[in-house]
Amino acid sequence: MSQDPDAPALPRGAWPGTLAPIAQLLDSGLELGPVTVFVGENGVGKSTLVEAIAGAYGMGPEGGSTGSRHTTRRSESTLTDHLRLTRGLGAGRGGSEPVFHERSHGESFLHLVTARSRYPGLWILDEPASALSFTGSLALIRGLQDILNAGGARVILSTHSPILASLPGAAIYEVGPWGYRPCAWEDLDLVRDWRSFLAAPERYLRHLI
Repeated sequence: MSQDPDAPALPRGAWPGTLAPIAQLLDSGLELGPVTVFVGENGVGKSTLVEAIAGAYGMGPEGGSTGSRHTTRRSESTLTDHLRLTRGLGAGRGGSEPVFHERSHGESFLHLVTARSRYPGLWILDEPASALSFTGSLALIRGLQDILNAGGARVILSTHSPILASLPGAAIYEVGPWGYRPCAWEDLDLVRDWRSFLAAPERYLRHLI
């Protein structure tokens, strides 16, 4: 994925061009593997990257399959208009939608993944662990791995979860004020922080309470 040379240049003095990861994307492009994971703090540009990738593939920024343009309000950036795909991938077509109203948010999400796991294509997930427990996150990894094992699929996700960041075979990019950089799972700030907290939570809590 790279900047579209036929599109007007995105102004770098206005959002989202002021975000270092967005400037890097436009200047250097980004190679998306079969599994690509973005991690980083809030506000660094993870969701903006994911929204732009979804839009470049023809997906609605608020979710849905290819061709879905549902929106409640215009909150996403115009970055999509400045991107070009070097290789395309059609998203799989789902069947009938599961019934969600009798399930929790997390259960509904996992059921959706399970119900559509037989469809190849592109899966783009923006912080899916926000609705999931520890076991739910593990279940999502299993569901995504089933999708990948079926062949013909690509997964792109952003997350604060060290569990989801461990998705086997993922190309992990740590996103921050410097832009984005490839990083091994064990070297992520996210992983080091969680390990440190779980080893001695009192070291953190005494500064808060």
